[in-house]
Amino acid sequence: MTTALAPDFTLPATGNRSITLSALRGSKVVLYFYPKDNTPGCTNESRDFGTQHAAFVEAGCEVFGISRDSLKSHENFKAKLELPFELISDPEEVACEAFGVMKLKNMYGKQVRGIERSTFLIDASGGIAREWRGVKVAGHVDEVLAAVRSL
Repeated sequence: MTTALAPDFTLPATGNRSITLSALRGSKVVLYFYPKDNTPGCTNESRDFGTQHAAFVEAGCEVFGISRDSLKSHENFKAKLELPFELISDPEEVACEAFGVMKLKNMYGKQVRGIERSTFLIDASGGIAREWRGVKVAGHVDEVLAAVRSL
């Protein structure tokens, strides 16, 4: 089975890091794109990934959250939730556009452009093994973890 290679990017992340996706080859990687720090759905999703983080690591997988928020916002969000993984800042929408997660959404009757909650599982060779779009938070992290374990 041939999988499409995940689009490469280099972006700043919390913990004073810079993340280059292609440099993570050899490990499985979960990238979850979320709309905004400190909003209810994003808080619950990030907390769920944090709670299950040890299981992802045990399965040989790194986890990264990505949104358009600033590094400062990400550092505060990460500290508040005590997240054990890094958050990637993508204010220029480099990764968001590459992965096709920018969508027009209705917010209080207005059309706004924002991130569609999406998760990508990238295998050790850098291919997209699985993708979830229009994610509903409840139960999502368990589903992603099961997919990681099956790789």
